[in-house]
Amino acid sequence: MNYLLELSYSGVKYSGFQIQKNAKTVAGELTRAAGLLFGCPCKINGCSRTDAGVHANQYFAAVNLSGDGNNVPVERIPAAINCLLPYDIAVKSARIVDDGYNPRFEAVCKEYKYIIYNSPYKNPFYHKLKLPYGRPLDAEALDREAKDFIGSHDFSAFMASGSDVVSTVRNVFSADVKREGDDVIFTVSADGFLYNMVRIMTGTLLYIAEGKIEPGSIPEIINGKNRSKAGITVSADGLYLNKVVLR
Repeated sequence: MNYLLELSYSGVKYSGFQIQKNAKTVAGELTRAAGLLFGCPCKINGCSRTDAGVHANQYFAAVNLSGDGNNVPVERIPAAINCLLPYDIAVKSARIVDDGYNPRFEAVCKEYKYIIYNSPYKNPFYHKLKLPYGRPLDAEALDREAKDFIGSHDFSAFMASGSDVVSTVRNVFSADVKREGDDVIFTVSADGFLYNMVRIMTGTLLYIAEGKIEPGSIPEIINGKNRSKAGITVSADGLYLNKVVLR
């Protein structure tokens, strides 16, 4: 039996989604809880690899039972498994899918959101949930800059080292910056993302705001394919996998 779960989580206490040796991960907690619920070993297949500290407003994971487990009605799975999960991981819904179904290969669009807390005043309740940034930001100006990310491009300049992807070309569908009170939010959607791509995009926008990169330089940075020309890799604190569209 294979169940597709929709969930959300805070990444503050986790070393990413994917199971790792000697590290606490979201998939590890989900595997443990599913094993207790179904009474048999379970394999978890996630829709995306999120790094340490990254959060998810929407995430999909398939739970494949590798043996004859407990017969739990599918409509009761969310409430039952939530009782076994830590408070910072929540399952919203569950449905039965084919045994070979893997959400990683079914995702056609992912949307990430990066939240910058743009205020000179410290807020302890946002710790690890938003990036604190005290200098004034012009969200409308940054929105104009972000539009240059849109399109099918080789985003080598926006990829951290350590990735083994075959192609660095990604199709960005939308890129927006808007202000909501003290929050400046960068939202970007694409058919896929490279390692640390959104964090480097955000760092590039902040470098433009600080005058360290000239406005209008994003197309040149993309075409140059040189990581050193882009901005810093900002922390994972304000990064959320916001939405996933499955086939």
